[in-house]
Amino acid sequence: MKKLLLIFVGLAFALSINAQTADKRWNLGLHGGAIQYNGDLGNDFYKTNQAFYGFGGLSLTRLVGNRLDISLLMTKGEIGYIGETNRFRQQITTGTINFRLNLIGADYLFRPYVFAGGGIMMFSNLLEGENNVEKFDFAAPSFGAGLNLRMGKAVILNLQETFMYSTSDGKDNVVKNSNDFFLLHSVGLTFNFGQKKDADGDGVADRLDKCPDTPVGVLVDAAGCPLDADGDGVPDYLDKCANTPPNIQVDAMGCPLDEDKDGVPDYLDKCPKTPIGVAVDADGCPLDTDKDGVPDHLDKCPNTPSGVQVDVNGCPLDEDKDGVPDYLDKCPQTPIGATVDEFGCTLDTDGDGIPDYLDKCPTVAGTKENDGCPELTKEVKTLFQKALQGIKFDTGKSTIKPVSFQILDAVVKVMIENPNYKLIIGGHTDNVGGEAMNMTLSKNRAEAVSVYLISKGISPTRISSEGFGLTKPVDDNSTAAGRTRNRRVELSVEFTEKVIVPVEK
Repeated sequence: MKKLLLIFVGLAFALSINAQTADKRWNLGLHGGAIQYNGDLGNDFYKTNQAFYGFGGLSLTRLVGNRLDISLLMTKGEIGYIGETNRFRQQITTGTINFRLNLIGADYLFRPYVFAGGGIMMFSNLLEGENNVEKFDFAAPSFGAGLNLRMGKAVILNLQETFMYSTSDGKDNVVKNSNDFFLLHSVGLTFNFGQKKDADGDGVADRLDKCPDTPVGVLVDAAGCPLDADGDGVPDYLDKCANTPPNIQVDAMGCPLDEDKDGVPDYLDKCPKTPIGVAVDADGCPLDTDKDGVPDHLDKCPNTPSGVQVDVNGCPLDEDKDGVPDYLDKCPQTPIGATVDEFGCTLDTDGDGIPDYLDKCPTVAGTKENDGCPELTKEVKTLFQKALQGIKFDTGKSTIKPVSFQILDAVVKVMIENPNYKLIIGGHTDNVGGEAMNMTLSKNRAEAVSVYLISKGISPTRISSEGFGLTKPVDDNSTAAGRTRNRRVELSVEFTEKVIVPVEK
């Protein structure tokens, strides 16, 4: 008996770790208790003045629905009664099928029920001298009530009262008009077993599974849904950012949104509209290395010293536009276009006291009166004045008349004595003849003077010539005197910076 009890307890423990009754729809029970009699000899129901008659039994139950079971109960024991004049004692074996109605659902801890059904009964006398022939009878009906108390996921303590009414009389060896009635008081342990339905194999029965299509191998919660530790709506097995803070918007991979793709999630990004590709700091704002308020991707002067005022391009202010920023400019009001030194002050290359931007001869010292160019000597001015009308040509030709050679030789002498001079020769005509003819004639005459001077040893690089035809008259072509003045060769000097010093008329 002790070994049977140990086996019974072990089986109870093993089955108690299984799923709930609604998942494992079969139930096997071990029962024991006492049987009482009500018949021709008397009524023993719920009385304690009779001998104790015990029984043991097995049950097999199938859960049909949340409230309905079908149960097979088989018992074997003894039944008897001791009256004043008569007594009986018999072995009783029963087998009944009952329909059991549960008063509450399958998942409750306490589960009362009522049942009704029928079956067979076998009797055999146990008293000496009595006829020991087995008697067969029907239990119709069998009915009663009980209580199931769940002790684990699948092990149940069962208490039940079963009334069995025999369809014939004489089980107590007395045949009268009333059939015999029996009451079984039982206590037992029952165990649920069977395979629960779990289509996705996640360990949660289909009836409880709110996510019935979970991929194989994915960890799930009690509702059968994939775990989502950070609660962002993306299950852990798909979540590439598994520790996202609560209430943060995430993308399909479970990572915080980063609309500007700068690597700083929107919930931390203080500059959420940064252009794509721009380097940012920890706050998601464009880098500003020199801290001038202009981000590096817009800053054309990214290394501006601290504290210096800058323009919209991030470059130090330069109000006078001389190329020297204000913070370094010692002459901040230099006129626009003036050349300056490294301190922002105007240059005076030739040191003549006239700044280069005002000096028409910035590399040759000159006078203020002559705009920074050297003054031509009186003799040179007189010579160039004589040349205006003193250089003569054959009529309608570019052939220089010999009378002009004296003046031209004097020009050669001036050029030799002043190596920084470059001579500009301009040819002019009156309006006699066509315009094209006069333009060609003036160019040829200027070129003839140039050739003569070169023949006398003046470098061709120091001479240039040009013809203007009748386009620049100095007098009225309607008179002979005027036309004479218009037919002329003008000489002027150019210094190193291409500045021309005109000859006074």
